[in-house]
Amino acid sequence: MKLTISSTSGEPIYEQIKNQIRSAILSGELTAGEALPSLRTLAKELHVSMLTITRAYNELGDEGLVENMQGKGTFVMAHGNELIKERARERIMQVLRQTVTAAKARTSN
Repeated sequence: MKLTISSTSGEPIYEQIKNQIRSAILSGELTAGEALPSLRTLAKELHVSMLTITRAYNELGDEGLVENMQGKGTFVMAHGNELIKERARERIMQVLRQTVTAAKARTSN
């Protein structure tokens, strides 16, 4: 997995890292049980603070995509892809409901 960060994108670096890892999990580039690079290794490779990597990994963990195993590293969780797909479906359904409600309101006027 190759991560690319941009200091000029306007998006925080931890968000860029998190989004790229999430995309790699969703695309199948990272598979269940696969280890992510260590905090120190990735921070050194990307020339960023370990705190930046820690925040990205922690937020991915909060989303249920990765799991940090003390002393072993951070690993992709087995249900990560399904979780992302389910959340995407939920967001799409919410937008569709809002669209239908707005359309009904316009036609009733």
